[in-house]
Amino acid sequence: MPIMAQQPQDSLFNNNQLKEITISDFHINDSLLNAPAAIGVLSVKEIQRNNNTNIAPVLNTLPGVYMQSGAINTNRITIRGIGARTQYGTNKIRAFYGNIPLTSGDSETTIEDIDMELLQQAEVIKGPLSSLYGAGLGGAILLQPKHTTVNGNTASVSTTHGSFGLMKNTVNYGYATDNGNVNISYHKLETDGYRENSEYNREGITLAGELLKKEKSSLTYFGNYTYMKAYIPSSVDKETFENNPETAAYTWKSAKGYEQYDSYLGGLSYQWQPMAGLNNATSVFVNVKDNYEPRPFNILSQNTLAYGARTQFTGQYTIAERQVNFIAGMEYFKDGYEADTYENLYEANNGNGSLQGNRLTGTEQDRNFINVFAQLRFSIIKKLELQAGINYNKTSFELKNTFPQEVISNDDYSYDGIWSPQVSLLYKPTTLQTLYVSASRGFSLPVIEETLNPEGTINPDIKPENGYNFEVGGKFYFLNKKLFTEFAVYNMQVNDLLVAQRVGEDQYVGVNAGETLHRGIEIGANYYWEVSRKCNLQPYFAASIGNYEFKEFNDNGNDYSGNELTGVPKNKINAGLRAEMDFGLYLTADYYYLDGMPLNDANSLYSGSYNLLNLKAGYQFAILKGLTSNIAFGVNNVTDTHYASMVLVNATGFNGASPRYYYPALPVNYYGNLSVNYIF
Repeated sequence: MPIMAQQPQDSLFNNNQLKEITISDFHINDSLLNAPAAIGVLSVKEIQRNNNTNIAPVLNTLPGVYMQSGAINTNRITIRGIGARTQYGTNKIRAFYGNIPLTSGDSETTIEDIDMELLQQAEVIKGPLSSLYGAGLGGAILLQPKHTTVNGNTASVSTTHGSFGLMKNTVNYGYATDNGNVNISYHKLETDGYRENSEYNREGITLAGELLKKEKSSLTYFGNYTYMKAYIPSSVDKETFENNPETAAYTWKSAKGYEQYDSYLGGLSYQWQPMAGLNNATSVFVNVKDNYEPRPFNILSQNTLAYGARTQFTGQYTIAERQVNFIAGMEYFKDGYEADTYENLYEANNGNGSLQGNRLTGTEQDRNFINVFAQLRFSIIKKLELQAGINYNKTSFELKNTFPQEVISNDDYSYDGIWSPQVSLLYKPTTLQTLYVSASRGFSLPVIEETLNPEGTINPDIKPENGYNFEVGGKFYFLNKKLFTEFAVYNMQVNDLLVAQRVGEDQYVGVNAGETLHRGIEIGANYYWEVSRKCNLQPYFAASIGNYEFKEFNDNGNDYSGNELTGVPKNKINAGLRAEMDFGLYLTADYYYLDGMPLNDANSLYSGSYNLLNLKAGYQFAILKGLTSNIAFGVNNVTDTHYASMVLVNATGFNGASPRYYYPALPVNYYGNLSVNYIF
């Protein structure tokens, strides 16, 4: 469980000790040790632990976090089992890139478009333990972008090549002075893919930096453009998975189905100090996406425009000789969405792939929400702190069916305001050891499709999922800060469980059908061992032991109460090692064990458990003054394990076909990386 963060890539230690972990400014706490919550933190070294193209192997080193990756553009992230039954993609988890939300108005989260080489830090808040991010049931993911911090000019070039036509090139330039900085980067990622119809192409430009930087104020800016086109092999049935995993689903191969979009992100954030002890950060942001997706059953064209603002006040005062910290603010988010579907005439296109035909449907959706949040932290008695928070969410949306003529309609709906409290106690037996207990409430709003009747109109009876989480945890430094350990024990019950009932090949309706119970233990340890003056070892270990089940669940007359929750493994173990030599040579090894998991609610079919091993070796060296280089070579899936890197839960076969549950993973694969950095 890698934890170190906010350090230069070559300075993760202080006097041969693990440095205390600093967390982002979003929190009311400034360090992981003093945060009464389970937060996984990944440093630059840990983010770049693999091939810099897929963040899944990195996130999966954190206990309680499981990212499935059917392809670079096909992912599902679950935290403590939350979101495991989502059919495609990630929801019930909010994500931010700096101050900009990566989660759309209909609760879908995409983080895979962000270039990993532009990240300074990643944080994963597990469970509804923070009232600052909408109190989502699963938690939140915070991605912090890199900024040039050394005055002068910096430039870097990186290239990665690997198996199955993998190629990634990144170019970055930065300039900084005492008054501000600018960073601009370009990246291009391509791969032929292991499977049929799995070619992938993505390129993007990012501009970020600070202006008007002063002692008590600064203006930061961010802009990103991404183009992506990815062919879709889709999932396959069990026989194909076992015997011909490199093949694509027949219909997707015949249609040459793919996803293509242009995406724009932009934001401004102004931080200032209106008075002593009080700080404010106010940001505005916009997110635009134009998507085109030819599928075997139709062609989907989507346009999304989202924008919003967030303001947050942070204060620190001393009252009756006790330090009091607080955060309070609000966030507004508006999301507008237009979608049309068309006939796909690929069968009449003489094997040349998809061909757009007549328009089938047209819809427009608008969603608005407001989050108001506050947190307070103060000492009750010596060594004992109280932290309390509250979040209020008000969400409304509008749905218009604009085509065909016979279904034209206009529906408005608003959820009742949702209050989500959180309270924690933090006990500090020493300055390097903490224990905490917490109780919190969270919620997850249904995506638009889950709010609809089969006729396409809003079902006013659909409720958001909600649940209470109770947690006990601890974080400890031992052996003169050479060893860091942590644990968390949690119990969360989710009520008004949303169930996606399939009514067509790509059509689902939602119902509130029961309750789930999420219980588990997470443990982790990091150790710094100085073998000699020229060599050190940094082993880590992380484990998640969970019990996820349907407490009450009745779906279409089938009683699944007591069954294991679909799509989430009970047990997950990670262990690894980084060895470093003083002359620049390093080696990393990462081991993953994942338990089998149920593929359907009836628990009649399970995926197999598996073990994975990834290795990477590299050499960092100086060429000239200010000019350094890094050469690395890696092997993923060293043992050539055959496993599913993603599953489609509750898959249904049509017209007598077998259900397609499995996304086959890459076999053993290799990559090499060369980077050059220049400071001048």
